Amino acid sequence: MTALVLMLSLPAQANQKIAIVIDDIGYQKKDMSALDIPGELTFSILPFTPYAKRFAKQAQAKNKEIMLHAPMQALDGKTLGPGALTMDMPKEDFQSMLRTALDSLPNIKGVNNHMGSLLTQQNAPMNWTMEVLKEHELYFLDSKTTPKSKAQTVASLHGVDNIARHVFLDNITTQKQLRFRFDQLKRIAKRYDYAVAIAHPYPETFEFLSQALEELEHEGIELVPLSELVQARSLRLAQAKTTSLSSD
Repeated sequence: MTALVLMLSLPAQANQKIAIVIDDIGYQKKDMSALDIPGELTFSILPFTPYAKRFAKQAQAKNKEIMLHAPMQALDGKTLGPGALTMDMPKEDFQSMLRTALDSLPNIKGVNNHMGSLLTQQNAPMNWTMEVLKEHELYFLDSKTTPKSKAQTVASLHGVDNIARHVFLDNITTQKQLRFRFDQLKRIAKRYDYAVAIAHPYPETFEFLSQALEELEHEGIELVPLSELVQARSLRLAQAKTTSLSSD
């Protein structure tokens, strides 16, 4: 996987850490049951959906980290739903939509793209996105729906803390595939000291995670909110830059 070559290890003294983001929250009442899964999961909420605000408020009450799952135009032209960010939007409309979506939910810590295989390849929309995130002091998680994404590069240029997804846990929801992807996630964390997974509000995923997360502590891996990994990555990058400048 190309992304692994680009990964930076956390400081050597850090424990191995994993963040798991549950995407696509907000359309179904059953999404609320995600809050019953033990551990520091992070939740990414689709804006203006029927259960978005309710989920966000309950997540806040339980001290769970939440993000905005911003719908972005895909290559296949799939319907994006409310809050969509598309190629044909002028900058003013694009940023107004993103700000409105952010303001619709309390205590947002970051943003990741819902779909976005087309939009994340474009310089202008990514610049507009990162300008807004910088204003709000939010991080960006690149869901990596395309290997050609420019999101992290543009985020770094704007001084927006960022990170990328390494594993999709449940593109296939059989127990065998969930186990395979979860073990892959653990291997990445053990090799690089951290890893990021994205999952979705499927009953099979919730059932699997409710049991599998117990394994992490026994293997010396800590489940943490995504912001903790974002901050650690930014610190590592800053340290590497300082070391490079001092050696010139």
